Amino acid sequence: MDITFWILFNVFVLIMLALDLGVFHRKVHVVSMKEALGWSAVWISLALVFNVILYFWLGQQKALEFFTGYLVEKALSVDNIFVFIMIFAYFQIPPQYQHKVLFWGIIGALLMRVVFIFAGVALIEKFHFTIYIFGAILLYTGYKMFKHNNAKIEPEQNPLIRFTRKYMPVTSELHGERFFTRLNGKWHATPLFLVLLLIETTDLIFAVDSIPAILAITQDQFIVYTSNVFAILGLRSLYFALAGIVHRFWLLSYGLAVVLIFVGIKMIIIDFYKIPVEWSLLFIAMTITASVVLSLKIKKK
Repeated sequence: MDITFWILFNVFVLIMLALDLGVFHRKVHVVSMKEALGWSAVWISLALVFNVILYFWLGQQKALEFFTGYLVEKALSVDNIFVFIMIFAYFQIPPQYQHKVLFWGIIGALLMRVVFIFAGVALIEKFHFTIYIFGAILLYTGYKMFKHNNAKIEPEQNPLIRFTRKYMPVTSELHGERFFTRLNGKWHATPLFLVLLLIETTDLIFAVDSIPAILAITQDQFIVYTSNVFAILGLRSLYFALAGIVHRFWLLSYGLAVVLIFVGIKMIIIDFYKIPVEWSLLFIAMTITASVVLSLKIKKK
């Protein structure tokens, strides 16, 4: 892939991020459902437009790989939302400050994903057996997801939180939207900074699951990267759109577990049988749709 396309895509991402924080969310405010749904529609539309461009530029196969990868990453990002809700609730972060935390959290997530993607593809290309390790990771993660409903947030057990508290004083209360504040001539971190650290840690953990999942679909670095970026960029608006109703999708974690197990098996058997991308897309779309529909139809006991 020509370096020019990488540069152009990243310039587009930077422009969108600058518009997001510098223009549309310059003032601190509570993101309404209407605004969140509007931005979700924008990000999804941009991803679909990019998918059409890929279709005419690189062909049907690459377009299918992008769409399948985007669908997997988008579905897995909903699982992040469950954790974000618990983190914000634990630290009692007001809604008007949550957007800024998620914005910088996503900047960090994008940087981490770049490292994970290039490292993952390089490992598979140089040491083919690592594809079986990634497959095993996905199988184990899928198994763990069946117990997802019992997940708990324990910030004080997080190594980064403990390190920060040990070497830097932390205020007991928020200081507006600031991550750091100066008190009595000394810099202090605020609880908002601890929340940011937790969200970055959470995304690092999710990246360990999601990157192998998309590598089971394609090892094209550009496709893996762009599908990840579009899914992550739409995560904030998706959070504000679903935060109040995401608990209703109680079967989604089980659907995601099935998807991860499926792509794990796909990686493990790749040298014996390569499952076509079209079949993967159909299975993943049907599984996610079924878990959402059944969540709304069946009440949780």
